[in-house]
Amino acid sequence: MAHIDYFFSVFSPWTYLAGPRFDEIAARHGASVTWKPLDIIALFDRTGGTRPAARHPNRLEYRAQEMARWSARLEMPLKQPTIYPPNPAPASYAIIAAQKAGGGNLPGLVQGILTAVWAEDRNIAEDEVIRDKLAANGFDPNLATTGLFDGAMTYERNLEEAVERGVFGAPFWIVKETDQRFWGQDRLDFLDDHLGSLR
Repeated sequence: MAHIDYFFSVFSPWTYLAGPRFDEIAARHGASVTWKPLDIIALFDRTGGTRPAARHPNRLEYRAQEMARWSARLEMPLKQPTIYPPNPAPASYAIIAAQKAGGGNLPGLVQGILTAVWAEDRNIAEDEVIRDKLAANGFDPNLATTGLFDGAMTYERNLEEAVERGVFGAPFWIVKETDQRFWGQDRLDFLDDHLGSLR
């Protein structure tokens, strides 16, 4: 059975758009997943990327068109959030704590947090939002405020690991057995094909 390390940002529109399709692909191939939320802005700084706010208007305009196209293609609502980017740390810590605790729907939690940003225009830095998403996916809502130290340490380690393993954007998947890397929600077909070749 293949194992996938999934590096992602809790406010990435492309991670949001990838969610349901990635979950279906992983389940169909019986692949296990380790979810690794990270600080995408710090990752850009470390790997030669450009922060969104510093990008040329041409790139930003094209990004907006692509987001609209993919939103329509996938029939997933997507609108520019009022608060952007939100502070990603609290939601990331909660995901890390939930993964460690187990017993709930982790893919659902991750997608729920992303949906809060891109479809519900909610601030994922707020405890109330995080607690709502934890509870909705079968986790103890108190995970929003417990295990913060462990969450912060893991969050930092995820960034360091990402840099060491060749990650430079999100969503980014690495198949552990082969070190094959896939960046972007538009590369999910290639990930699907690769996982099929391992069976």
